[in-house]
Amino acid sequence: MKPLNIIFMGTPEFAAGVLETIISGSHRVMGVITAPDKPSGRGRKLNQSAVKIVAQNHNLCIWQPKNLKDQAFIDELHAQKPDLFVVVAFRMLPEVLWRLPKFGTFNLHASLLPQYRGAAPINWAIINGETQTGVTTFFIDQNIDTGAIIDQMACNIDPKETASGLHDKLQALGKELVGKTLDDIAQQTAVPKAQIQSETLKVAPKLDAHNTRINWRQPAAEIERLVRGLNAYPGAWTLWPSSKGEQKVKIYATAVTTNKSSEPGSLVWDKKNLWVHTSDTLLAITELQFPGKKKMRVQDLLNGFNFGSWDKFV
Repeated sequence: MKPLNIIFMGTPEFAAGVLETIISGSHRVMGVITAPDKPSGRGRKLNQSAVKIVAQNHNLCIWQPKNLKDQAFIDELHAQKPDLFVVVAFRMLPEVLWRLPKFGTFNLHASLLPQYRGAAPINWAIINGETQTGVTTFFIDQNIDTGAIIDQMACNIDPKETASGLHDKLQALGKELVGKTLDDIAQQTAVPKAQIQSETLKVAPKLDAHNTRINWRQPAAEIERLVRGLNAYPGAWTLWPSSKGEQKVKIYATAVTTNKSSEPGSLVWDKKNLWVHTSDTLLAITELQFPGKKKMRVQDLLNGFNFGSWDKFV
């Protein structure tokens, strides 16, 4: 098998882990394309992507273009004569870019396509109560996550799985699948198959302030899944109209009870426990975070704090 000359594209930790595996394998990583450094924190210090950090540790060539259609950038990639682009958690690519390599461009997606196309497949699989998910490699085409499937691997979603736990599980599976896909392409044994079109496709839209907010008028089980699906990032949230004004509270862990509920959002507590009324049963809150504070267990919060009888989450 002749090793492939690869250029890798990605940004977050999920992609960085896959990059590390490719580097340690039999194929050659010529360089990486990742997001430009962004200022963050109070000091506005430039923050490097996880992929860039891995690339620096291995002395790889790094491109951080603001414009993926920039002709000078395209010309430079042409000069590298890559066999293949591998994409993991990156931006949508223009056709002039994904058509450039000899064997094309494939993407690793954290779902069993065609289900859960979009930016947040790990989160939405949990939020929607799926019991199985997986990873897919596919050749990129003009649309988002619609290209011909090269290969897939599946795994179960545990009943109490969080997004962070599933992220790690799928990253490990993704490393294995990418390695297999690279070898199949190198040996010319890959057989891409068009995605099956269906009217029952579930999507994975980008997470935002609207779809991460808790609606206490939903059943407790649905809220519990939302919380797990957004743990550890970005976190499900609710508003608390306190004596200091309306505050945004993040909820990180909950437990469904069998106790009947009344007014959604109303709070019930004792010295060690906090419950919130939903549309059907009380939901126990076990871990949360107030603005400017660290994430904490509810029993630690209630050790020195009491809600008022008027308090509720909205």
